[in-house]
Amino acid sequence: MKKVIFLLFLLFPLKISALSASSSIVMDLDNGRILHQYNIHDERLIASITKIMTAIVTIEYADIDKTVTVGEEILEAYGSAIYIELGEKLTLRDLLYGLMLRSGNDAAVVIANNVAGSMEAFAMLMNEMANKIGMEETYFYNAHGLEESNGSGNTSSAYDMALLTKYAMENKTFKEIFGTKKYQVKTNYKTYSWTSKNKLIHNYDFITGGKTGFTEKARRTLVTTGSNNNINLVIVTLNDPNDFQDHLVLYEQIFRNYEAVKVLDKDKFEVKKDNLYENATLYIDDDIYVPVTKEEKDGLKIEYQLYKNNFYADGDKVGVVLIYLNDDLIREENIYVLKSTESKKITWWERFLRWIKW
Repeated sequence: MKKVIFLLFLLFPLKISALSASSSIVMDLDNGRILHQYNIHDERLIASITKIMTAIVTIEYADIDKTVTVGEEILEAYGSAIYIELGEKLTLRDLLYGLMLRSGNDAAVVIANNVAGSMEAFAMLMNEMANKIGMEETYFYNAHGLEESNGSGNTSSAYDMALLTKYAMENKTFKEIFGTKKYQVKTNYKTYSWTSKNKLIHNYDFITGGKTGFTEKARRTLVTTGSNNNINLVIVTLNDPNDFQDHLVLYEQIFRNYEAVKVLDKDKFEVKKDNLYENATLYIDDDIYVPVTKEEKDGLKIEYQLYKNNFYADGDKVGVVLIYLNDDLIREENIYVLKSTESKKITWWERFLRWIKW
């Protein structure tokens, strides 16, 4: 039924009208290219979409399968909650689901205390991560997104939040949690069943994740991700009273006007070697698609760069493919090598070691 709804959605497009958001962006998740923008660098309060950063910091800094006990920090929590109690035992993974699906501020407080020892220390980790990612218009005071008693609050821009989501979606654990519709967990106290507050993920198959946010000062904030025909997007709206509808409008616009062009086929990958690696096989990990409009197709160009390496091993990176659109570099893909020319395949173990950057 949902697929039928989406088919009708594309055959009979929504009437395009001015968006309600103060800031909005559509970014290609695969290469970071901006496909729509409006006031994307304006710094605004972001409310609970803060928890995207809370989640990825927790995943990267902690053992999320560790069981923790809810402490007295829970007494400081207020606002949206998953209603955990003092002395209750959950894993950090369970708390992350409560954080992302139900926007539990109580989950955020417990996570911060157990990962960093305090909310202040956890906020330092958040700001370090923001700096690492290149979020130059962002500052975090806390893990939940509520404004502080002095009126200050977590601020960011639509661009920075898209950048953050792109980074986080490259993490398999985050991607799974972000795209979960319903989660159930049994603790030493009770059983919980949490359903995502992101209405779009329940009604449209192309929606792959999302996080809602609201405070009286920030108003409605929303981040969603969506995929259709090899086009993978993140959309961010800030201060948007009509956010769910605006996200649908933006997805419809991009899916209708852009086509994912397959610029590289991993099974037919060839590059002129110029005496480098002439007895070896060069390969890329995945097929590469680039969303373009009809007018942009002729502007796609590919450039190959190989590095000289006389002592390479199977699976080593030996170059890059540079993909340009109208002379602008929009994507860079690694080229790997196999000494044997008999097969382009490598073992799952070799792929795993490279994935964890062994």
